[in-house]
This record gives sequence, structure tokens and C-alpha cells, in this order.
Amino acid sequence: MNFFVDKNGFYGEFGGSFIPEMLSHNVIELQNKYKNIIKSEKFQNLYRNILKNFVGRPSPLFFCKKYSEKYKAKIYLKREDLNHTGSHKINNTVGQAILAKELGKKKIIAETGAGQHGVATATVCALMDLKCLIFMGEKDMHRQTSNVTRMKSLGAKVVSVTSGEKTLKDAVNEAIRYWINHPNSYYLIGSTVGPHPYPQMVADFQSVISEEIKNQLKNNPNYIIACIGGGSNAAGSFYHFLNDKSVNLIAVEAAGLGVRTNKTSASIFCGSKGVLHGSMTLLLQDKDGQVIPAHSISPGLDYPGIGPMHSNLFVKKRVRFIHATDNEALILGCELTRLEGIIPALESAHALVALRKIVFKTSDIVVITLSGRGDKDIDVYEKFSSNKKLLNL
Repeated sequence: MNFFVDKNGFYGEFGGSFIPEMLSHNVIELQNKYKNIIKSEKFQNLYRNILKNFVGRPSPLFFCKKYSEKYKAKIYLKREDLNHTGSHKINNTVGQAILAKELGKKKIIAETGAGQHGVATATVCALMDLKCLIFMGEKDMHRQTSNVTRMKSLGAKVVSVTSGEKTLKDAVNEAIRYWINHPNSYYLIGSTVGPHPYPQMVADFQSVISEEIKNQLKNNPNYIIACIGGGSNAAGSFYHFLNDKSVNLIAVEAAGLGVRTNKTSASIFCGSKGVLHGSMTLLLQDKDGQVIPAHSISPGLDYPGIGPMHSNLFVKKRVRFIHATDNEALILGCELTRLEGIIPALESAHALVALRKIVFKTSDIVVITLSGRGDKDIDVYEKFSSNKKLLNL
């Protein structure tokens, strides 16, 4: 069974390139050129050098002693939060920024929700002397003020998006509109979404996560767990294990207030097939095909769709999808902080909820990708922990 993209940009029935005619030149240019560029020795040498000496890879694989005792398994955290800029996002932005320069582009545009992709984009633009324009929903700018400050400090211009729900979906919409009107810019998408070849490119650059996990463990893990919105950290965590059925792959969606409410971001559990931001995928939509607003306490997961790679993995039953509510993520995020001294991003905290929903064997090796650090969310954690009795900590 094939879990990877085909020559037409499809993962099974999902993917493709559904774009306005005015974007076709840029997208076709990427489709025709990016593979040869990223496979070249010149590209790989530079990419690997920056990952090692600037980003700080390989990221550690940390054994959680107290977590392992509590959940009765051998639990490891893949510490993407220790990367420069504080998340996995920089793995992708480094690769795409080098690619953009090879294509002769001098200005980068990007969208961001939690701000981690925006910070990573602004960082590599500063490193590589590229102009940087970041679109961010007004609601998310209020939720993630520290990351807005970081982006501006790095020289990026941050545009507040006031349309729609003022969150990630709307930031993507505005970035695409800008790209249409400024085709000489390079759109650096942050997740495994968008028209082909973006889902594949982002997965390729994030695959360094699973590449390192294989090298860091003597034996393959029994489980790999990652949170999922658009799907970049999950794609990177699963990539090199997709064809090994002995490894259980678990993706945790953001249920928001619950999958039976209208305040959720669980595209797998509540979505249906349709086109979103240039690809055929599973998304939250009404009977007329209009996108339904998503909700999650974590801005990085507050998105009404999921990448086409993951839609295919769900349909083909290669990945098990579960979901976590806002409240569950807050509880597990606080638990990791108290037990292991690590503050996870709210996005990453959703992945931790799987520990309470899966029964493990004591011999199981469980790897959870900690996709980002929680400095940006500390006020939310503090408000929660000071006003709510935390159970079972």
C-alpha cells in the first residue's frame, strides 16, 4: 500500500493542486524544479549544516522516568522544543528558504497561527537576508503576543488579519491573496497543506524528525504519537515508519470543546471531503461546502482542515486518530510541567492526552513528539492552574 504522493500530487484520493490561474506559474515552477534542487549535493550540504550548527539538531530523545512509571511504559519525548526558535517549524523554513533563494526569490511571505512558524520564518529570513511578511489572525496575535514581538524583532512585517474568524485559516487566505498579486514573492507554507508540491515538500523537510528517532533508538518504537492540525510535525514523526506496520502511529486532533459541539478543530472526526487552500482533503464544512469555523485553545491547531497526506493515512487506516479537548490538553500540559520539568506548547500538550487513552504494555517503547515549547502559552497555563483543581497530578 502506497502512503506517499504520486506523480500528479495525490495521496490516494486526496491532494492535487486546485489553484487560481494566476498562481499556476509559481506552483508549476515549484513542481518542476524543487526535487532536483533539494536532491542536489549543494542543497543538502547547506541544509544539513544549518540544521546542525544553527538549529541545533539532532534534537534529544529524552526518557521520562516519572511519566514512564505513571503510565507503565517506556516513554520518550522527541524534544523539538529545544530547536532554535522553540519548535519543529524551523526544519521546514530552513529548507524552503534555501529553495526560495535558489529560485531567485528575494521576498518571503508566510502565514502563522501560534506564531511558531512565523518566528521560524522570520529567523531564517534574517539569516539569509530575505524580506519577510507574515500574515497572522488578529485573534491569534492577541493570544500569542510574545511571538508577535519576536517576529518584529527579527525584522519581519506582521500583518493583522481581521477577516473571518481572525485565526489561521484566515491568515492563509490573506497570504494566498497577497501571493496572487505579488507573484515574484515566495510563499513559505508552514504545514502539510496547500497545493502540490507543498504537502510533500513540508513532509520531506520535517522527515528529519523520524530519521533521527530511528538513529536514536536501538529498536523501533512500538508507538509514535504526535498532535495534528495541518500536520507538519506528525508527518515528520511518522515519515520513516509509514511502511513498518510494527510501529503504531497515533495522531491527536484538537477537539476543542468536544467533537459533538460546534467548537472543534477535529477535521477527521467531524469533517468531510472537499477542497481547502488548494488541495482535496478532509475539512470542516456545511452541507453547501462552506467552511465551518474551527476552535481550539491552541492557535496552531485552530484550523478547519488537515493535510491530504494525513487524510489518506486515515482512510487507509495506517494512522490511528484520536482527539483531545482543550481541558484535557491543559491538564496533561500542566502534568508534564510538574512531573518532568518541561513546559509543552499547547499544541504538543494534545499529543500527551494519548497517554490516558491508550493501554500500553510495560515493555512498549512510546515516543511522543514534543513539537514546541510552552513559553508562549504560559499565561494560559497559569490562569488554568490557578482557577481549576488539577486531577491526578
